[in-house]
Amino acid sequence: MVNILILSAGTRNKIIQYFKNSLTRENGERIGNVIATDMSNLAPAIYDADKFYQVPRMTEEGYIDVIFDICKKEKISGILSLIDPELSLLAQYTEQFKSMGVMVIGSNYELCEMCLDKMKMYEWLIEHGYRTARSYKNKEMFYKELGTGKITYPVFVKPIKGSASISVNKACDGETIELLFSHSDNLMIQEYLSGQEIGADVYIDMISGEVVSIFTKKKLAMRAGETDKAVSFKDEMLFALIEKFVLESGFKGQVDIDIFEIDGEYYISEVNPRFGGGYPHAYECGCDHMKLILNNLNNKTNEKQIGNYCDDIRMMKYNEVYIRRCE
Repeated sequence: MVNILILSAGTRNKIIQYFKNSLTRENGERIGNVIATDMSNLAPAIYDADKFYQVPRMTEEGYIDVIFDICKKEKISGILSLIDPELSLLAQYTEQFKSMGVMVIGSNYELCEMCLDKMKMYEWLIEHGYRTARSYKNKEMFYKELGTGKITYPVFVKPIKGSASISVNKACDGETIELLFSHSDNLMIQEYLSGQEIGADVYIDMISGEVVSIFTKKKLAMRAGETDKAVSFKDEMLFALIEKFVLESGFKGQVDIDIFEIDGEYYISEVNPRFGGGYPHAYECGCDHMKLILNNLNNKTNEKQIGNYCDDIRMMKYNEVYIRRCE
């Protein structure tokens, strides 16, 4: 049996369902179970799991011991989280999980932390020669380059560490920037990239370290920081850029990358080393990363299948409800 533990499941019902599909043979026989956790019993995704645990907030003392106990009790083979801050926590305890026979499906601690810190990611991208949005944590440097024409309004003002587009503000003048900086610490100013936004769902084999699957989509509409509508497409130049970036940086497992296409050039924007909100598009187009994870948990190396999907497949999200009686 291969049992998967998914932490902070929240509203990601599809991820739970897809893992259950991969753990079910054609004759209906189950070859493993999906266990989910969340700090709230009103997280709808936990009710799609085979079993769930309501756990403390991840920042509470003793949280990781609760997760260790679940892994032992449920004989977990692989563990992953669906929220950014928890990725670093799992990475910190990779060796402890390994000693219990549990594979942490994700990247190392340094990479998870770099993805959380947008300035560190910007500095890494610039240092390694990738195009990306100009970013500043120093207002004076921004104003200086504004004066020389290296950057123009509008710009984004956002937390250096943050996710889900929370507290991201568009600024069209210095007065707005000063107001935002006066009310919050640890902010950065980032160039506004005006172009086609692209999402990439990538899987890097946990055993070989090779990029084995890439799915790319043009984002047509966004909602709460996630892709709401999108269309699949392929570009070998983009696939090559993604593969180079991922291998050079050292990511492992599932990675979600935000990219902009501007005048035929690709700019890497942000990286989330986890399943992104738009991953169902990739899965429904045939990029089953759950099976790739399952193969790795069974100590099997995956073969490359980059771009193994059709162009011009539209994804459109819509709201659903989960009704449950009080217990």
